[in-house]
Amino acid sequence: MSSNTKELLWQSRFSLPFDRDALLFSSSVHVDKKLYREDIQGSIAHVTMLAEEGIVSADEAGEIIAGLREIEEELSNGALLPHWEDEDIHTVIENRLKEKIGATAGKLHSGRSRNDQVATDTRLYLRSQITELQETLGGMLRVLVEKAENYQKTIIFGYTHLQRAQPISAGHYYMAYFNMFNRDRQRLHDLMKRVNISPLGAAAFAGSTLPLNPERSAVLLGFDDMFANSIDAVSDRDIIIEFISACSVIMMHLSRFAEDLILWSSYEFGYLEISDAFATGSSLMPQKKNADIAELVRGKTGRVYGNLMAMLTIMKGLPLSYNRDMQEDKQPLFDSAETTISSVSIFAKLLEHTKLKEERLAKLTAEDLSLATEIAEYLVRKQIPFRDAHRITGKIVTWSIASEVNLPHIPIEKFREFSEVIDADIYDCLKADASVSSKRTHGSCSFDSVAFQIENAREQL
Repeated sequence: MSSNTKELLWQSRFSLPFDRDALLFSSSVHVDKKLYREDIQGSIAHVTMLAEEGIVSADEAGEIIAGLREIEEELSNGALLPHWEDEDIHTVIENRLKEKIGATAGKLHSGRSRNDQVATDTRLYLRSQITELQETLGGMLRVLVEKAENYQKTIIFGYTHLQRAQPISAGHYYMAYFNMFNRDRQRLHDLMKRVNISPLGAAAFAGSTLPLNPERSAVLLGFDDMFANSIDAVSDRDIIIEFISACSVIMMHLSRFAEDLILWSSYEFGYLEISDAFATGSSLMPQKKNADIAELVRGKTGRVYGNLMAMLTIMKGLPLSYNRDMQEDKQPLFDSAETTISSVSIFAKLLEHTKLKEERLAKLTAEDLSLATEIAEYLVRKQIPFRDAHRITGKIVTWSIASEVNLPHIPIEKFREFSEVIDADIYDCLKADASVSSKRTHGSCSFDSVAFQIENAREQL
């Protein structure tokens, strides 16, 4: 197809042909060709409604629909290849339909503008991507529950400020990410309510003089509702911004998780092993095993953030109603959807093929300073005010470090030098499993609490 042989759809008002470089600059078909299925789906619903309202005949509608289905197949199998000269995918389809069925193709656009057509396509695309992303997150959630269950009794370090803080159940750690990704899925569910509204029938922005039935178009396309205001229907892209924002939060959670895996699989930490199937080596250093998949997820997060800022900037100064700037919404939308879905999918697979090094963790957590909080709370149970208990424990930790004697190995006589209330039962507290088990508060890291969290998560799934 070429601009030399086909007039652009809007060109009849102009006396000069559109400049070739201007057309190349403004063409979006290389990006929006992804929407061909949604565009044909929306067109079929629109012409069906037109026939039902008597605006076109049933025969004409049947001819148009048959032609559109053939075009969908041609685009799907590569028999029809869009070219930049066609301006956008909507023009590709409309021009091809005219080649197939002649002048009747022109009736498809009755009562419809490119503005409500594109807005409809975008909402159909968003609907499918939200559904796919929700399902992908569901896969991640199932992996997290499985990991939490498998490592429920495994004790790891909990961290604050990237410093060992207190021993916790590894299951508790995995359930923390379960809750984060579950909220991400809930955000998408909530967003769907605002996405699944039909803009078809708003026309350019003011509506149409033809007796359209927007409610019928909405039903045919499976929308839950239709637009309330024709200007708003075509001139905002807040649902795209909200979707990319939700993707950004998901990617942020993935990136934090990736950082843990990268650190924990390093030689310095040595807490976790990533399967060779999800690691890479070095072209120079034979000993290297790199967590590249996790690093790539961490890196891709920045691009999704950039897409969010791009969309906010595109929309920030636009007067009502439609402006061509909005054509630039597709690339950030498509990239964010594809990047987030693929990142969640591969990360869930990576996570499934990781193993905690339980023997090393058991050795490290048994004698670490992270048990110090247990001493402070032991003193509180002996009626020592917490601030005094904290000060006493700090002095014990200082002596432990200076003397190179681990907390569980400090003699009782030395303990009593710091506080006379300390008895031999202090040693019952200085065990990692006892520390974890003793947590009593709601949502804590105790084994019983984690078991309850896992049970509750399974019910949610």
